[in-house]
Amino acid sequence: MFDRIRSRIPRSLGAKLVAILTGVALLGAASITLLLALVITPSFDRLEAQAIDGHVERTRAALTEYASKVEASVRDYGDWNESYDYMGAPNRAFEEDSFATSAMVNLGVNGMAYVRPDGGIVIARWIDLETGKDSPQLRAQLLAEIRRIDFRRALAKDNSASFYARLGDRIAAIGIAQVRRTDGTGDPRGHVVMARMITSQQLGNLLQLRAGLALNAPVSAPRLDLGERDIAVAVPVPGEGGDSIASATFRVPRDLSRLGRNMLQLAVVGTTALMLLVMAVLSVMIGRLVLRPLNRVEQHMGVVRGSGNLVPLTEAPRRDEIGSLVDSFNAMLVQLKDLREQVEAQSFKLGQSESAVAVMHNVRNALNPISTVLSQGLGEAPATDRALLDRALSELADDSIPPARRQKLVAFVAAALSSEAQARDARKEQLGIGRDALHNVLEIIGRQQEQAHERPPLETCDVTDIVARNATIARYSGASSIAFHFPSTPHWVLANRVLLSQVIGNLFSNAAEAIAATGREGGSIAVSIREIGDRMEIRITDDGEGFDPANAPQLFQRGYSTRVNKSGGLGLHWCANTMVAMGGSLTLLSEGVGIGASAVLELAASDLVREDVAA
Repeated sequence: MFDRIRSRIPRSLGAKLVAILTGVALLGAASITLLLALVITPSFDRLEAQAIDGHVERTRAALTEYASKVEASVRDYGDWNESYDYMGAPNRAFEEDSFATSAMVNLGVNGMAYVRPDGGIVIARWIDLETGKDSPQLRAQLLAEIRRIDFRRALAKDNSASFYARLGDRIAAIGIAQVRRTDGTGDPRGHVVMARMITSQQLGNLLQLRAGLALNAPVSAPRLDLGERDIAVAVPVPGEGGDSIASATFRVPRDLSRLGRNMLQLAVVGTTALMLLVMAVLSVMIGRLVLRPLNRVEQHMGVVRGSGNLVPLTEAPRRDEIGSLVDSFNAMLVQLKDLREQVEAQSFKLGQSESAVAVMHNVRNALNPISTVLSQGLGEAPATDRALLDRALSELADDSIPPARRQKLVAFVAAALSSEAQARDARKEQLGIGRDALHNVLEIIGRQQEQAHERPPLETCDVTDIVARNATIARYSGASSIAFHFPSTPHWVLANRVLLSQVIGNLFSNAAEAIAATGREGGSIAVSIREIGDRMEIRITDDGEGFDPANAPQLFQRGYSTRVNKSGGLGLHWCANTMVAMGGSLTLLSEGVGIGASAVLELAASDLVREDVAA
């Protein structure tokens, strides 16, 4: 019985490979199919659900952040002594300053209004942020919305709130706040209302998607409409009290689910391809492990018969028929191992000899030109026979020589001296050529590449936008109330946007500290930008404490500060070095202590943008 079972076990190597690889192929195909069916497809569905949840949360966060910015602005106007005084006694000066077009544009709000505690409107305005023109229609819709607001309920938990409201066929983020003193004291004298319009394009920019606002189809909770190629998502836009007033809609392509379906379809194709691959690998392995070794043995035996050189056949040890055949064949050739080693040693010595001959040949070729030059110089005959020249000179020294003879001797000596001069000039020229060649070689060998200081990458950027962003940050960064004045038109310069923003932010911070050092509750910082030739001058002027002009050089020293217990910040030393690295400069000016100071930045103007604007 055991003999019968043993007889059924394949002993042929090819048969073993066929059995093993076929089993591995079937197991692999089944494993891939099972993996795709039980793991990958549900994982893709879960990833798609997580992606949709992420889009919904980002939409909610974007809507909340958009409304929060309006709430932050309205809170600043609500907790403000000037607003508190204005509600007590409305005046024209406050309205012209706080309700100016530039002020509303800087705040980024379309509408503003002050409301009495009884609901009466003190003042209200609505402008188009792009054109700066008033819109009576939207102002009327804002007033209608204000009359519908329940301020007591909206401000039950805090002194400010934000939500969304419909103004006709548009949606705006509304921010409301109580009018109190700056420190939060005093009985509220009314409310401040600000509104900022939100459009589908703005929502799309926030979400980085093609989004829209559906006014006629508000949803109370996120809604998903599954399609074949994409998913339509609707997220509620919260109004007063949390009720939805509209829906933020967008579509998300179903790439993950489609990829899962493609993977399922690939399972069948992959299984078939895997089987074909197994069969191909099987044929290759049979050829490599069985047929090719037998062919090598046969070819080696033919080489031995034809050449008479009995070189052993080197094969990895094998415990099959082929291994036994190789061992028997090599046993007859062991006696020739020493002979083969001797031949290899002799071949190595012969190679060394040939290599030495080749080196000597190259050295001889390199020395031949030098030998030729030296031989020509040594073998060159002198331009004049020295003995004849000495004899002619001795005869010329004799006063008894006839004039005719003297003339011939003079001509001979002149010709000899001329030949010597020409030969000397020729040798000087050759030496000059050799000197120049040697000088060039020494220059090439001794030249060192100087490593240039790396400069930050420069780009075209709008310095007005950088000033506006840093002014917004600086306005709310300290306890003092600071008024900023800067141009509204773009000014383009060549600089590093990040570094320039850090420099301007640091200068604003220094100016704010200088204003606070005067002891006043507020101050002003004015920024002027003008083009001077191919340069752009940015002048930042504050009405702070200023400094002694004699101390101006010390301000740029590393670690120097006029503030007591000052820590942090980039420092004027870093700012000056950064401006120089960007191809610009930084200068500090002041007429004296208590008169304020100015920081003057100079940068290269962007010619490319200037030409585009002119065109």
